[in-house]
Amino acid sequence: MSDEEGLRKITRLSIVSGWVILNKPLGLSSTQSTSKVKRLFGATKAGHAGTLDPLATGVLPIALGEATKTMPYAVFTNKTYQFQICWGEERDTGDAEGKVIAESQHRPSAQDIEAVLPQFHGEITQIPPDYSAIKIQGIPAYRLARQGEAVPVRPRQVTIHNLKLLSIDDRDHASFEVSCAVGTYVRSLARDLALALGTKGYLSQLIRTRVGKFTLDSAISLEKLCNMHHKEEWWSVLLTPSAVLDDIPAVTLAASDILKIQRGQDVPVDCQEQAAVSLWADGRLLAIAYVKAGRAHPKRVFHLTEED
Repeated sequence: MSDEEGLRKITRLSIVSGWVILNKPLGLSSTQSTSKVKRLFGATKAGHAGTLDPLATGVLPIALGEATKTMPYAVFTNKTYQFQICWGEERDTGDAEGKVIAESQHRPSAQDIEAVLPQFHGEITQIPPDYSAIKIQGIPAYRLARQGEAVPVRPRQVTIHNLKLLSIDDRDHASFEVSCAVGTYVRSLARDLALALGTKGYLSQLIRTRVGKFTLDSAISLEKLCNMHHKEEWWSVLLTPSAVLDDIPAVTLAASDILKIQRGQDVPVDCQEQAAVSLWADGRLLAIAYVKAGRAHPKRVFHLTEED
């Protein structure tokens, strides 16, 4: 079924709000995948939580409509990846798309790998790839790299919660799993692991298996999404905008305060000082706010129907 045919199956075009947990296919960028889902649901706006390169697959949470206001609560969360390193070559992009810039004949053993893994636990210093979306004086690093210009990417601190060897696949490949905080580049991790082992390496496969509470098991493929034939099926995969707000306190408001919040005004609440709370009334998400001196000050106000 084409995107246009799918679009005609959606009847509530102007009020589509929620999260779609996509299993991003190989070969599409995160932006391309998000655009396809946006068109399929007829949403007015969309965004994704955490970029996956075209050569990567796996969990890509996509926010539609009013859910885009909750994106920071999905972006700034822990992620888990399974990845494979190909030993013997370093590539300028850090993955299979790049040009070979260095080679090595050394191949590490499982014992060698296990010995260096503790170096990559906790807070570590990492230099992002030249081919990344990091802005340098407002220009993405990958754009400078493609133009042959020097890319002065600065080292950064990232956090690795867990890193383990899954298997030695053959002489040239080994597979790993990593759980990490936002900002970690797995391409850089693959490169640095190889260097610590006295060889060269690049990321040959990457699957994101978890973003926060969203797992690969609960993600839907783009192909399956496009082949759905009834609108009930479409809405069954759409999570509420509040699906990413589990980690912040929820506060229920009096009915008399609803209009004030919708106007962006602060209201009294029986709550301790908080950097972020979700405000609710009649089972409906009204806003994300901060609480100070016994009053809730809205930061993001939602315009949702009861069905959202």
